[in-house]
Amino acid sequence: MDRIGPQIVTVSDLGHTAGSHPVFGAMKLLVLGATGNSGREVLDLALARGHQVTAFVRSPQKITQTHTRLRVVPGSPFDLPEFARALEGQNAVLSTLGLAPRLALRPSHFMAESTAATVSAMRTAGVLRLCILSAAVLFPGTGPQYAFFKWLLRHHARDLEGLETVVKASDLEWTIARPPRLVKAPDARYAAARDALPDGASSATFRGTAAFLLDATERHEHVRETVGIVRANRRSRPSDRDHPCTGATPIV
Repeated sequence: MDRIGPQIVTVSDLGHTAGSHPVFGAMKLLVLGATGNSGREVLDLALARGHQVTAFVRSPQKITQTHTRLRVVPGSPFDLPEFARALEGQNAVLSTLGLAPRLALRPSHFMAESTAATVSAMRTAGVLRLCILSAAVLFPGTGPQYAFFKWLLRHHARDLEGLETVVKASDLEWTIARPPRLVKAPDARYAAARDALPDGASSATFRGTAAFLLDATERHEHVRETVGIVRANRRSRPSDRDHPCTGATPIV
């Protein structure tokens, strides 16, 4: 996969803590995929930062978290009228929809079709901001290991290409996040770069990926950009323009 050096990488602040975003103000956020690993982290961080959160899910019983600023709405993204109603008054959509690992190895159009439904519902409801999860398998790369995983995930990669095609063809203010292998860890730090994976890591945490989606939404950054996300490490260096919470460089 293409990688770029740490001098052009956005690095989340190592001392960042949830709830330290008063400058952005509270937002109304609708989360898709809220019952998955990334989605649960988005819920947790968004509530800790003071946002009003709507989880639009097919299985509401899977969300056991309760909060005065959390609204759980049962529904499917393929039900346009129901989805559009849930979107009314929202500032942004954060989509972490995905497939179970076993399903990602089979032919599927779920990612592309659910994204097309999301774009349509957002247009109907007049919501413009979309931050959506894709995967680093779509970055070009070389070597036998990359070739193997590209082959193994070929069906899912084709579906994700459809997802990104739908998003990029829309008039929405979109951001596409492409993390590599996602792992569970309490670390919300990340390194991010436009159109490539940052150097120095081969995985990203679910929590760090959620933090990036929220940071991009709150700061209205990376609009109409595809961004590689990895776990921050000692090889990544923030630039002189780093924001106290996320960092920002001219290239990202």
